[in-house]
Amino acid sequence: AVAVRLVAGSDGSYRLVLVGVTAAAAMTAVVHYLFTRANEFDALLVLRWLTGALNGVTWSTIWILLGFLVVLVPALVWTARSAQILQLGPDVATGLGVSQRRTDLLLLLAVLLTALGVAAAGPVAFVAFVAGPISRALNGGRTTLVGAALVGAIVMVAGDYIADYAIPGVSFPVGVVTGAFGAPFLLWLLAAGRAGRKA
Repeated sequence: AVAVRLVAGSDGSYRLVLVGVTAAAAMTAVVHYLFTRANEFDALLVLRWLTGALNGVTWSTIWILLGFLVVLVPALVWTARSAQILQLGPDVATGLGVSQRRTDLLLLLAVLLTALGVAAAGPVAFVAFVAGPISRALNGGRTTLVGAALVGAIVMVAGDYIADYAIPGVSFPVGVVTGAFGAPFLLWLLAAGRAGRKA
C-alpha cells in the first residue's frame, strides 16, 4: 500500500487506482506462482480462503480483531470527518484545509482495517462495493461511515446464512454468494449512473 501511494504521487485518485490495479495484478501473479509450488491440501485451503469464508474463523482470531479495532476505529472516526470533502477531489480538499498528511492517514487506516478483515476471512468479493451505495440509498443520499459499516456487516451475515442454508447439505464460502449477487448489483449501479448522466 505504501509503495502504491508513493508511485501514484499526488496526481489524484485516478492514478492511485491505476497503480493499485497494476500492483494487484502483480500480487495475483505471485499467488498463482505459489499455487504451482504448493501441495494439494495446502492449495485447497488457500483456494477456500481466497474465495472468502467465515467457516474457519476462530474465537482467537475474533479477539485479535477486536483488539485492533479498539485502536483503529476511533482513529478512523477522527480522520474520516474529512472524507466527504475528499470526494470533491484533491485540489478542492486542499483548498478547504484538508492536508495531504490527513488524507494519507485516512488511506493507511482504511488499508489496515481491510487487511485485518481479509486476514481473518479472506477477500470476500463485492461487500465494499455494495455497502456504500446501499447505505447511501437508505440514508437519503448521505454517506456515513457507521451506516456503510452496518450495511457491510448485514451483507456478510446474510451472505453467510444463504451460503450455509440455501442448498441443504451443502455449505458454500460466503465469497461465492456475495460475488454472485454483488457483480450484477455493481453492473446495475454503473448502468443506472450512466443513464442518469445522459438524462
